[in-house]
Amino acid sequence: MRPLSRGLGLVTVLCLAGASLAACNPAPPDPRPAAEALVDALEAGDLTAVPMRGTEPAAATEALTTAYGPLEDVDREHSVVDVAVDEDSADGNGPVTATGTVRTVWDVDETDRDFVYETQAVWELDGEADAWRLRFEPSVLAPDLTAGESLAIAYEPAPRGEILGAAEEPLVTDRPVVRVGIDKTRAEAEAWEDSARALAELVGIDPDAYAERVAAAGERAWVEAIVLRDDETRTATDTEISAIPGAAAHADTLPLAPTRSFARPLLGTVGQATAEIVEASDGRVSAGDQVGRSGLQSAYDAVLAGTAGLTVTRNSAEGEPVAELFAAGPVPGASVETTLDRELQSLADSLIADSASPASIVAVRPSDGAVLAAASGPEDNGYNTALLGRYAPGSTFKVVTALAMLRDGATPETEVQCPETITVDGRSFKNYDGYPEDALGTITLAEALAQSCNTVFIQAAVDLGAQPLADAAAALGLTAEAATGLEAFLGSVPTGSTGTELGANGIGQGVVQSSPLGMATVMASVVAGAPVQPRLVVDPAPEATAGDSESASPSASASASASEPASPSASAAPDGNPLTAEEAGTLAAMMAGTVERGTLTDLQSVPGAAVIGKSGTAEYDADRNAHAWVIAAQEDLAVVAFVEDGEGGSQTAGPLVREFLTGAREASAG
Repeated sequence: MRPLSRGLGLVTVLCLAGASLAACNPAPPDPRPAAEALVDALEAGDLTAVPMRGTEPAAATEALTTAYGPLEDVDREHSVVDVAVDEDSADGNGPVTATGTVRTVWDVDETDRDFVYETQAVWELDGEADAWRLRFEPSVLAPDLTAGESLAIAYEPAPRGEILGAAEEPLVTDRPVVRVGIDKTRAEAEAWEDSARALAELVGIDPDAYAERVAAAGERAWVEAIVLRDDETRTATDTEISAIPGAAAHADTLPLAPTRSFARPLLGTVGQATAEIVEASDGRVSAGDQVGRSGLQSAYDAVLAGTAGLTVTRNSAEGEPVAELFAAGPVPGASVETTLDRELQSLADSLIADSASPASIVAVRPSDGAVLAAASGPEDNGYNTALLGRYAPGSTFKVVTALAMLRDGATPETEVQCPETITVDGRSFKNYDGYPEDALGTITLAEALAQSCNTVFIQAAVDLGAQPLADAAAALGLTAEAATGLEAFLGSVPTGSTGTELGANGIGQGVVQSSPLGMATVMASVVAGAPVQPRLVVDPAPEATAGDSESASPSASASASASEPASPSASAAPDGNPLTAEEAGTLAAMMAGTVERGTLTDLQSVPGAAVIGKSGTAEYDADRNAHAWVIAAQEDLAVVAFVEDGEGGSQTAGPLVREFLTGAREASAG
């Protein structure tokens, strides 16, 4: 016999001799360890090691799995609020018991809203083992829970925030759509395949693929084919849809831009969360959620999405709600305000809508760095070429080389040599085909820029060295860290180039790179008379430049609040050597010559104030395929046009700039 039992026997003999029974019962063990063991087992989801009275631990574990199973993806914590021996049970007339309060906290979303409740648990003392055994009831798991019941949670999506343009004009907002598909309950089974194919043909999707989806769905399924804007662009009418057995169109709204193509790579798209997005969200996003998949929609998804509403219910064994245990309404998403001008963005989109290769038009307001338009063409396949493209900028970079020459003591009137060819470390360079013969030989620096003499700027780069080129690029804002509020690249100019690579850098080839936004920044800096830092997102003020397009929020790599107009001198030019107003004025005067008598004379037809600019062509392979560039400005508007595969800057990009500036002038006059 165990010592405790022998002791109890002795106490019994003494008590039979006349002592008070209550006074003779030994003190039961502390029940807290048993209560702590219970909450540990609840958190682990396994009660098989918990001593029980009247229930098999395996059966209790099965009840726990049933009760909590629908919430298996929701984190929970259990704790002991209090536990004590029930005094009335120690009178010797029955088993000794202890009662404890268990607190359960479900972390139902990423906010501080938690589903919290307390339940009661009762333990019975096993005198033989001197240990507590749990009297398991389903109500230990949740209030009033009975056998076979479970907890369930339902989420209500929050209204998504808008993306606003300049003057807080809604760009992405809820717009009417129709969800078109086949309702299999509204047609005979033998008609399903023919109906699916007919509907697919009507709305322009793959008939085979859609017919397979319809066939694979359940007998009572709704199988969506496509979502169409319910506006003048809609390609299938209600009458045409309803004429197909089983086909239907259901009205809905979705957050959409003014048109399908409007700033699409920049604004981004919304769609169902991928497994990667769910995993990276730290619990903010669940499978099936609609989230930003790219662009601003992705970078600011946490802002735009708001917080979903939710309801926790106690459900019957048949899955029907029995009681509502917790509810919280949805919190609408906040808006993201940008600097985009709706008319200018639409104009830019339209001008490159038919481009046969990747293309971009970017417009920046020099006075405050506001990005007014950032269009990427349809051939970019959703890639944000405007902000992320990395290309050789060609002869538009001669503006940078010219600044380095001015800083080395040259003036617009300085005479330079423009031979037909030049050789650097054994490699021969020449001017572009069709270069005017009367601009060869001894000419001024201003004329070299206007006519875009390659040999002048190649020789200058070799003479100056790599560092002065990099310094000039930084002074013009080209190599600053982008702080647009969205992932962006401006440009890169290496400081270690020598020889032929350095010479090629001088004319914007070699290893020099820029995005369309980067060269628009250079043009804006010339107009502003100081280095400009382009800004796109105004509110919420970007603490960072968004990184991966699949990320849920901006990354930590950027700086500078954009809640107020940016100072043109805010970019990261070399300490003590930013662009000066005098330097900018000289460059602007030289770029005016490009339009007056050089490679961009077609821009003279733009109405209004005089236009300044620079063309660029960057050959990128042995077959002399080339990128086409033009940077230009008129008053407080800087613009760049880029076409990945073009005949030349003035021939391919020049007309885009002319039409953009003309359209912008008409828009402002209207």
